[in-house]
Amino acid sequence: MSATHPDFFSAQVTRARRFYLDLQPAEGARAVVVSGGCEHCEPDYAIHRRSFRYLSIEYVNSGRGQLILGGHTYALQPGTLFSYGPRIAQDIRTDPDDRLVKYFVDFVGRAPRALLAVAQLTPGSVMQTSDPAEVTALFENLIRNGERESPYRERICAAVLEQLLLKLAETVMPPGSANSTAFRTYHRCRQYIEDHFMELTSLGQIAQACHINAPYLCRLFQRFDHQRPYQLLVRLQMVRAAERLQQPGALVKQVAAEMGSSDPYHFSRVFKRVHGLPPSEFIRLRGD
Repeated sequence: MSATHPDFFSAQVTRARRFYLDLQPAEGARAVVVSGGCEHCEPDYAIHRRSFRYLSIEYVNSGRGQLILGGHTYALQPGTLFSYGPRIAQDIRTDPDDRLVKYFVDFVGRAPRALLAVAQLTPGSVMQTSDPAEVTALFENLIRNGERESPYRERICAAVLEQLLLKLAETVMPPGSANSTAFRTYHRCRQYIEDHFMELTSLGQIAQACHINAPYLCRLFQRFDHQRPYQLLVRLQMVRAAERLQQPGALVKQVAAEMGSSDPYHFSRVFKRVHGLPPSEFIRLRGD
C-alpha cells in the first residue's frame, strides 16, 4: 500500500476513517474490496462525477443532503443507501447545517454485482434499510478489517462485503418508507416483540398488545420485513432456548416449560426447525 491516498478520496471532510487495498484488481475477479470507510463531511462537501471506476455503495449514517444520481434527485437522510459505478453520474451535497456522516465501500467482481441485483441496489439505485444498526455494524466491521495489517484482510473484507450485501437484501425498502406511518407502526410492533417475546404466545396476543388487528400486522411485516411476526417471535424464543440449553444441568423438558410449551416433543420440533438439530443433539454437542 503506498503512502498516498487514492485520488477519489475526498479532502472535504472534517474526520475520516478510510482504507484501500488493491486499486487495480484483476479483471473477472469473483469479489474484491477496493476501498471503504466513514466520512464526516465539511459544510461545503460536494462531489461531482460523471462516472466512477468501481462499483460503490454509500450509506448515510446521520445528517442530511441531496443526491443527483443518473439525472434523478433524491433527499439524503439517515438510513439512505445508494449505489453507482461506471457510466453513472453522481452529485452529492451535504446540508451545511446538518452535515452528512456516511459510510462507503468500493468493490468489483461478479459475485457482489449479482448480490447488488438481489438487494435492489444495482448501480443508479436508491433505497433505505429497515435495520440501520446492523448495517452500521457491518460497515464498522469492514473498516476494522480493512485497516488491519493482515495477510488475510483482502479475503476477510470480501467476506464482510458479502455479509453486508445479504443484510441489505434482507432489509432494503423504497426511499421515504422510514418516514411513513406504516413503517413507524411496523417498527413499534417489532420492538414490542423483541422486548416481550418471553411473555407472548400467539399472533393475536401480539396484535392486541400493539393495538392493531392481526391481518394488518402481517401486512406490515410482509412489506417491511423478511419474516412473519409469529416467525420472529418463535425465532427469538428458540434463540433464548439455545442459550438456556448451554447451561450445565439444563433439561429439555424444563427449558420447554420456560418457553411456554407444555409438550416437550412439540418444543423439540420447533427447536429443530429453527436451529437445524433437536435439543437433545444440541446438548450432546455442548458436552463434547
